[in-house]
Amino acid sequence: MNQNTKKTIEKVVEEISENYDNEPLFSTKAGKNMPERKEIIDALKELRLVMFPGYFGEQDATRCLPKYFVGDRLLTIYHMFFEQIACAFAYEESEVHASEITGIPDEDNQRKAERVCSEFFEQLPRIQKLLLKDVQAGYDGDPAAQSKEEVIFSYPGLFAIFVYRIAHELYIRQVPFIPRIMTEYAHAKTGIDINSGAQIGESFFIDHGNGVIIGETAEIGNNVTLYQGVTLGGTGKEHGKRHPTIGNNVMISAGAKVLGSFTIGDNSKIGAGSVVLSEVPPGSTVVGVPGRVVKRNNASLPQETMNQTDLPDPVREDITVLQRENSELTNRVLEMEDELKQLRRLVVMSAETGEQPQSAENDKTV
Repeated sequence: MNQNTKKTIEKVVEEISENYDNEPLFSTKAGKNMPERKEIIDALKELRLVMFPGYFGEQDATRCLPKYFVGDRLLTIYHMFFEQIACAFAYEESEVHASEITGIPDEDNQRKAERVCSEFFEQLPRIQKLLLKDVQAGYDGDPAAQSKEEVIFSYPGLFAIFVYRIAHELYIRQVPFIPRIMTEYAHAKTGIDINSGAQIGESFFIDHGNGVIIGETAEIGNNVTLYQGVTLGGTGKEHGKRHPTIGNNVMISAGAKVLGSFTIGDNSKIGAGSVVLSEVPPGSTVVGVPGRVVKRNNASLPQETMNQTDLPDPVREDITVLQRENSELTNRVLEMEDELKQLRRLVVMSAETGEQPQSAENDKTV
């Protein structure tokens, strides 16, 4: 390394160190303990082993000694979550009282973390049952699914839902940082962005998944299916509740955008590529940009009726009407041209004979 290179590196070191001192976002100067992303992701991976035993880890242990396996894993997972949640509470507190607190968890933060962890772990059996219903929804909703095992092993939508259901429990307990770290981890792996604040019912299925976005205040009922590219978003003009509410038994097809804080009624279908900006009554089929209701009183939509190919197409219907009207006008023009030819012929004949020309209609009757 030559002298010029050394001087360049020394200069960069000085400038970056100065940035550390001057920028509150960098925690090094205050010695703050931030949650560790790697530890949070590792905790998720460990919890996945418990939620889906035998699929992503030791199969023999789950078959032979299930209680020992679960107990040992949960103790490890508890300590992993506790440490990171305590750090998150302490770091948030240090941001509020930067001059007084270092960001190291004190007794109050540890008590809060212990309470949250206890409440969270009590929900794990319920979360597991919800996930099993999500697996069933994926198997029922995808004709290409060969088995429920395949859904668990390989479907990105299920993985994103798993991470969301864990993160949501921490979100509603006001744990800072960690829920977002979790859902962004799933987002990076799957292309599916589910905000941890969304409220999602049971038997939820995301097919293919890439590009799906579900906003923080979105609410989704039971037995809902979303396809790739769906956005449940806001308009940018609202505050508070700013994302849509989706009823039960709703299908939203590929690329559809539902934007704003209104309700999509139960048993509705949203066609591919539609942009929906206003309330949709129950039992409706919506297509187009902007979306419009083209069918009412859909029957209940079990998975087997959720085809996306037989939806009404208002653009095609409009084109059909225009084609029919154009054909009628063309025929009328041809008729008028024939009448004009007959009139011209009569005028020529009358000029030759010196008689008054008769109308084409009179000429036909002679």
